[in-house]
Amino acid sequence: MFNWAKQTLANVVGTEEPIYGPSAIRSIAEEAKITPYTELTRDNLQWYAMDSTCVETQVFYFMTDGGHVTFVQVIYSNVAGLRTTCQFNSKTFYPNNSKPFLWSSTPLSNIEFSEDKTSFYATDCAVELSEDGTAYTIKSMNDPQAIVNLKVTRTAPGFVVGKDGKTLFGTDLSHPWGTMRHAFWPRCTAEGSIMTKDGPIDFKGRAMYVQALQGMKPHHAAAKWNFVDFQGPTYTAVLMEYTTPPSYGATVVSLGGISKDGETITAGAICSAKHLKTKQDTENDWPEPTEAKYTWSSATKDGKAIEAVIEGSLGDRIDRIDVMAEVPGFVKKIVAGAAGTKPYIYQYYPNETLELKLKIGDQEITERGKMFCEATFISATE
Repeated sequence: MFNWAKQTLANVVGTEEPIYGPSAIRSIAEEAKITPYTELTRDNLQWYAMDSTCVETQVFYFMTDGGHVTFVQVIYSNVAGLRTTCQFNSKTFYPNNSKPFLWSSTPLSNIEFSEDKTSFYATDCAVELSEDGTAYTIKSMNDPQAIVNLKVTRTAPGFVVGKDGKTLFGTDLSHPWGTMRHAFWPRCTAEGSIMTKDGPIDFKGRAMYVQALQGMKPHHAAAKWNFVDFQGPTYTAVLMEYTTPPSYGATVVSLGGISKDGETITAGAICSAKHLKTKQDTENDWPEPTEAKYTWSSATKDGKAIEAVIEGSLGDRIDRIDVMAEVPGFVKKIVAGAAGTKPYIYQYYPNETLELKLKIGDQEITERGKMFCEATFISATE
């Protein structure tokens, strides 16, 4: 009875959940043992737009030929089925941090979806999937400081890990109360521009896309995250890893893949992110990573073993985001006290090119490329 009361309160106000243990989560890794990954069709790219508590995002990551690093993002958020909000964000880092990054975040109104739910519309904003399912156009005029007009065209197949990409949460997993899903377009070309007060930024270059659904309160699903987007001349490596709070046994869920133009080399749930060296952040006590190792392990479609690794210094962070910075101080303290959350995102784009070391069967390949990565800490896992 007490657990039920705690869960009810957690669902409404976001307080800490009771301890259910690892039996209350079915990681996508279980499904991936049978079906390592599934290539995406146009129908797999629909918005869910759930009526219950959720956060759903479309995020496009860009590395321009001119040296800019950018992400643009649509966030659809529903709180307990009572209130739905949408936001359009863009963030651009300038080459070699030559000037402060350009951040834009605007609320959206008059939200609509296309009939097949593959395209998103709001006042002065549209994210449209092409009829053939190979390209997105992203347009926003909501912020005159950052007018977005971009196109992303995939050059490798998109994928989800397992059959549908979903990890399930709940004490009865045949009727789960929460889900987490990620779908990837790992390797894309980019074109277009973002118009700033200093003129347009040309976005010719590479891109990747992630569609994410957190069908529950985000801090209930994950206590910490790692994300990697490596883009080389021939190969792309992506990785998403999260660790659940103790309420779900501090379970680690990993998913990722290796791609090249026209081909998914491998994808699945056997990958990992390790922080080899850290330093204590004196502002929040989180162990800020300074050196990391990312690994992928799987097999090709014809059964050849695949091992891949990226290891090295992350360099100086390009940003640290206090996720709750916009929340009034007293509210922040109440939430942190009640739910144990103090979310911070550390972002990196090492100046030095890093090496992807890839072994496919007996063939060994080393490729240098650029990497954008994030380490996110939300709440303690012990």
